[in-house]
Amino acid sequence: MDRSQIESRIDTYVAGGKQLVDAYAGLTRAQLLAVPIPGTWSLQQIAIHLFDSDMVASDRMKRIAAMEHPLLIGYDESAVGRLPGTNELDAHQACSIFAQCRQMTATILRALPDESFARYGIHNEAGKVTLAEMIDSYIEHLDGHLAHAAKKREMVS
Repeated sequence: MDRSQIESRIDTYVAGGKQLVDAYAGLTRAQLLAVPIPGTWSLQQIAIHLFDSDMVASDRMKRIAAMEHPLLIGYDESAVGRLPGTNELDAHQACSIFAQCRQMTATILRALPDESFARYGIHNEAGKVTLAEMIDSYIEHLDGHLAHAAKKREMVS
């Protein structure tokens, strides 16, 4: 993978922060907490999940870059989402911090030499994952949730 491909991936990763902030702009508390499709997450839960997930992702990427084959531990996202106080968190603030975290993580990623993107960690559920794959995975993760959030936003508006 050449530097232009690396930079393109990092640019896409960072751009996701603004996409999330824009996707949640103007949503009211009632809209955030509404569950228009029974049995699925609210917009609030999606925002907090993305925030939590990207904090974990940033940690994982930095550990892959800094350590030899670090162990990456999975977690039960549904259990984390059910923690008391989750619905009291500020979803708009979570989206803003998400965007800021991606910008800060990207600063580190951009400073790494090209060969760093082939470094890998061992995920206890998914196995070997390279730094480049980790970036792509979190780009796709956000894209999937943004699509769901857009549908739900239409339903609560």
